[in-house]
Amino acid sequence: MGYDVTIIASLVSFDKNGRYILLPHEDQYCTIDGCKVLRVNYNSFFYKFNKLLRRYNSLYSLLMNERPDIIFIHGVQFLDITKVLRYKRHFPLVKLYCDNHADWINSATNFISKNILHKIVWKYCAKKLEPHVECFYGVTPLRCEFLSKMYKLPADRIRLLPMGVDDLAIPWGDRDEINLSIRSSLSISVDDFLIVTGGKIDEKKNIHMLIKAVKKLSYENIHLIIFGTIATSFKKDMEQLLHLPNVYFVGWKNSEQVMKYLLSADLAIFPGTHSVLWEQAVGLGLPSVFKYWNGMTHVDGGGNCSFLKSDNVDEIADVIEQIYLFPKAFQQMKNSALAFSANFHYSNIAKKSIENV
Repeated sequence: MGYDVTIIASLVSFDKNGRYILLPHEDQYCTIDGCKVLRVNYNSFFYKFNKLLRRYNSLYSLLMNERPDIIFIHGVQFLDITKVLRYKRHFPLVKLYCDNHADWINSATNFISKNILHKIVWKYCAKKLEPHVECFYGVTPLRCEFLSKMYKLPADRIRLLPMGVDDLAIPWGDRDEINLSIRSSLSISVDDFLIVTGGKIDEKKNIHMLIKAVKKLSYENIHLIIFGTIATSFKKDMEQLLHLPNVYFVGWKNSEQVMKYLLSADLAIFPGTHSVLWEQAVGLGLPSVFKYWNGMTHVDGGGNCSFLKSDNVDEIADVIEQIYLFPKAFQQMKNSALAFSANFHYSNIAKKSIENV
């Protein structure tokens, strides 16, 4: 789109196993796409308090140094909103946008989070922003609703802006080679039916139920690849299942590797809580099965996916079997998935994010 981009981010990152870490110091570097990244620590005075409420070192001076014309705020839940608004007062022509990734499933799940952080602190931030932003974005319909109901923001200021996949990085031309390479490494035939799932694996993701469903079906040519990191509290339960026939746990993978595993699959199944992998699978044109959540059906393009209505091994097994045993219907599902995929390409989403500029 021709913009120079600077990302101001905290020290929160991931280690080689995909687990959260804090980087040891502030830093500045460029991404392979040419974006400047400024890694900033939390304010050292009452450090733990500032880490919780997201107050950073020298944010205002960084903004003054970079002089942005557009600021896209990643999440309403950010007490240094006041520094951004101070910059906006200094440069009133600056355009502000803000998205939201919180909902009642992944946040606001206990009394303090819901009634103190969200209903008081983060609502204060949202209402301070309201007169100054061009638009609030929810990354799912449920997260749009959260902005409206939790923070009392007007519905006409809220729009859906889904997450997706970097379509410029999709190796479409290498798909056959990727498919053969991944399957060969696990001794899976190119003619066998391959299911893929993954992410941050805990009990709510229901991947243990998916494994049990594949075991129940006992088809020799249905295989399941699982990538990601397993929560420490859930590791013992999962490890008992990962050695079953036709189940392959490949550990944590970076974004490029995740894309390759998805491209090698016939079907993606995510039988639990939402993750960005839902939108990535749809953006790759991969037929998918998702757990049904009210406000999470934006991934449904009319034929590209199915929804699970319960947390039930039998239902998961039945859905897999119906897809596997009826190849003509599955071909229609694949056609629908490819036709709908462009809605989740970041080249299109990026244009929508600042379409009023």
